[in-house]
Amino acid sequence: MKKVGFFRSIQLKFIIIYILLLLIAVQVIGSYVAKEVEAELLDNFKDSVNDRVELLSINLQQAFNKDRTGDESEPSLQQEVQDIVTDVDRGGFTTIQVINSQGRVLGTNDFLNQDIVGQKITEPIVQQSLKLHSSLDNTLLNSKTGDRIFVRVEPILNEDENIEGVIYIQTSLEGVYGQLQNINDIFLNGSVLALIVSAVLGILVARAITKPIIEMRRQAQVMATGDFSKKVNVHGTDEISQLAETFNDLNDRLRLSMATIQEEQRKLSSVLSNMTEGVIATDQAGEVSLMNDAAGRLLGASPERFIGEDLLDLLELDERIVDITDLQDSGSIIIDFSEEDNVFLVRANFSTIFDENHAVIGFITVLSDVTEEEKVEQERREFVSNVSHELRTPLTTLRSYLEALTEGAWTDKEIAPQFLAVTQNETERMIRMVNSLLQLSRMDNKELSLHREKTEFIRYFHEVIDRFEMNVSENITLRRELPNLRYYVWMDKDRMTQVLDNIISNAIKYSPDGGNIRFKVEKQIRQIIVSISDEGLGIAYDKLDKVFDRFYRVDKARTRKVGGTGLGLAISRELVEAHYGKIWARSVEGKGTTIFFTLPLMNEKRRGSK
Repeated sequence: MKKVGFFRSIQLKFIIIYILLLLIAVQVIGSYVAKEVEAELLDNFKDSVNDRVELLSINLQQAFNKDRTGDESEPSLQQEVQDIVTDVDRGGFTTIQVINSQGRVLGTNDFLNQDIVGQKITEPIVQQSLKLHSSLDNTLLNSKTGDRIFVRVEPILNEDENIEGVIYIQTSLEGVYGQLQNINDIFLNGSVLALIVSAVLGILVARAITKPIIEMRRQAQVMATGDFSKKVNVHGTDEISQLAETFNDLNDRLRLSMATIQEEQRKLSSVLSNMTEGVIATDQAGEVSLMNDAAGRLLGASPERFIGEDLLDLLELDERIVDITDLQDSGSIIIDFSEEDNVFLVRANFSTIFDENHAVIGFITVLSDVTEEEKVEQERREFVSNVSHELRTPLTTLRSYLEALTEGAWTDKEIAPQFLAVTQNETERMIRMVNSLLQLSRMDNKELSLHREKTEFIRYFHEVIDRFEMNVSENITLRRELPNLRYYVWMDKDRMTQVLDNIISNAIKYSPDGGNIRFKVEKQIRQIIVSISDEGLGIAYDKLDKVFDRFYRVDKARTRKVGGTGLGLAISRELVEAHYGKIWARSVEGKGTTIFFTLPLMNEKRRGSK
C-alpha cells in the first residue's frame, strides 16, 4: 500500500479546516468590531464637535444680539466675531467660519486665508442651512488632499428665532480613521498571532485525532500479511477510541476466522491430496482453478500445468459437449483415453456449484480410473456369454438325441446304444464344466483349501508322466529331461496333479502325429521352473497372455473337435498362484508351445525339521 503524503493526508485537511474556521470567525468578529468601533469613534468625534459648536454658538449668538451704540471705541460685529473665532481652541478643527444671513464671511480661524472675510460663500450646505434655519452636517472627501472631512453648519438665531447667520465648521476625520487603522492593525496582529497559535494547536489536535487512524492503517497493513498478533493502542474513551476498540475486536475475530479457514483448508488439502479420485474445480466459464495430484496423475502431468485451461479441451469433451453449462445435465461420462496397446478409461462425474442467488459459479469434476472395472465388466459379460454358449452346445445335442430316442430310436438296438453314449458323454462334459466353474468360484472367494505336504518334486513328476505314458498314443513321444536331483517343495499333491494334468492334456491334444512332448525342471534361486513343451501349431504372440483366461480358445473349431471346456489353464493359473508360483507361456506359430510355471523350494531349515 502506498504511503499517503502529508499534502494528501487527513491531518492536513483537519489543520486547513481548523484554520479556515478560525479565519472565518476572525473575519466575522473583525468586521463587526471594526464597524462598531468606527461608528463609536465617529459618534464620539461628532459629539465632541457638537459640544464645541454649541459653546461657540452661544458666544456668537450673544455677539449678534448685542446692542451697539456706534461708539468708535466699541468693537464692530465683525471684529467681535473674529475675536471669538480666534479664541476658539483649534484642536481637532481645521476651519471655522462665521457667515451672516447674506452669506458673507464675518470671521475665520484660518490665519492663512483671511482674504475670505467679507466674501460671499456659495457652499450648498450653507445656503441650505440659511434657508431651512436648521443644523446640517455631512462627510466629504477633500478633492485637494484626498482626506475625509466632516462639515457642520449650525444656524445662529436671535431672540425672535430669526436667523442671523451660521457657523460653518470643517474638520478632518483622518485622526479618527487613523485611530481606527491603529485599532485594526492591533487586531490584525492579534489575529495573525492567534492564527499561528491556532495552527500549532490544530497540528497537535489533528495529530491527536489522526494518530489512532494511522495506527489502525498500519495494523490493517500488518493484518493483510496474515499477522494478527498486534493491536491498536486505545487512548481515551471518545469515538476514535471506540473505533480503535472495535478495530481490535475485528482483529481478534479475523484471527479466529483465519485460523478456522486455514484449518479447513488444511483438512480440504489433506482430503484432496489423499483422495484416489481426481478432483478438478473450474469457474463458471470452465477454466480450471484447482486440481489435486490424483487428477494430475490421471491426466499425465503436474496439476499446475493445467491451471487456467478449458475443462472441455482438457477432458477431450469439446466434440461431445458444446457449452460448459451442459455439464449440469451430463451427470456421469466415461472418457476413453486409450492408446494403441494401452486401454485407459476414466469416469467423470460433474456437479454444479451455486451461489446464494442460485446462480452457477463453477463446476466440480471427479475423475475415477475405471479401466479395471470396465475390464472386469467386459470379462463378466464374456464369461456369461461363454458359459451360456458352452452349456447350450451339449444341451442342444442332448435334446436332439433325446428327441430321436423319444420318437422311436430307442427300439433300434444298434442306434439306441450310440445315442445313449453320446448323451452320457455330453452329460459328463457338462458336469466337468460345472465342477470347474465351482472350483474357480471357490478360488475367487478364497474358499479353496490346500493340504500341503513336503514333496520331492522330481520323483512326483515322474509318477505323473508315467500315468500319461501308459495311455498316450504311440504316435506321440514323451521326452523327459529331468535332472537326477532332489527338489523339495511344499505343495498339495492333488491340486498340483490337476495343474499338470491340464497342461499335459492340452499338449497331447494339440500335438501332431509323430510329435514330441518334453518335460523339464530347472533350479533357480529359491525356486524351480517346470516346463512342458509340445510341437503343435503354436499361439500368436499377442494371444499368449489370453490362454489363461476363462473359456479362451486359440482355435475354437479344433477345440470343439478335441473337446475341453476352456477352463483348464485358468484353473491351473489359480492353483499355481495359490502355491506362490507363477505361470506363463511361450510359443512360436507352427513350432509349438511351452508352458512354464514356478514353485518355491523349501528352505534347508524347514526341510531339516520335516
